[in-house]
Amino acid sequence: MAGLRERKKEETRRRIAATAWRLFAERGFEAVTVNEIAEAAQVAKATLFTYFPTKQALALQGVGDDDLAGLVTGRAPGTTALAALRAHFRALAAGPMTGLDPEVLVARVRMIFDSPALSGATNALLYRQRQQLTEALTAELGERTAKLAAAQISASLVTLQEGFFRRLADGASLEDARRQLGEDVELAFDLLAHGLDRHDSPAGDDHRRPDTNGAHSPAEG
Repeated sequence: MAGLRERKKEETRRRIAATAWRLFAERGFEAVTVNEIAEAAQVAKATLFTYFPTKQALALQGVGDDDLAGLVTGRAPGTTALAALRAHFRALAAGPMTGLDPEVLVARVRMIFDSPALSGATNALLYRQRQQLTEALTAELGERTAKLAAAQISASLVTLQEGFFRRLADGASLEDARRQLGEDVELAFDLLAHGLDRHDSPAGDDHRRPDTNGAHSPAEG
């Protein structure tokens, strides 16, 4: 019975989220009320708030969800922080990405960019994610180095995501955008691990350096 209840809860959560995203896409984030979302999703307003505490939480579901700090603190012994993060995002890029609708994804991103409230909330979530990563790195790197390393890592990851969404918005297939994301993940982490001066290819787009867990960089300690 517990399994059935959990499945029903997940179905309700998905229905609420899908309904909200549809209404936001049709009318814009600011124009849609929580009452309208609840009514369209056929749930009580109190039920909606059980799953999503605010309207912003509905629109920003998934933003800043990657537990960068947890990946660092929970990594296997002998694995550098940077290698653990690289492995995670390499696996994400290589995954099948089933269930993703590129048009819906692009519409969500445009909605966030078009809404000052959502853009501000997104920046706040990403800042909190960066602060948590800083804390996770501080014990082994020291506070000053950890702050700089976390800032570089976070900026690289945001750029990877922006590139992925931009390709989809420009009409690339999900498979092509995913493949390019995988290549960009390798390049980004090569640059983080080895630095711009030590990157062998000035063009940067075609050369891939092997993953070396032991290479020293600020984030690797």
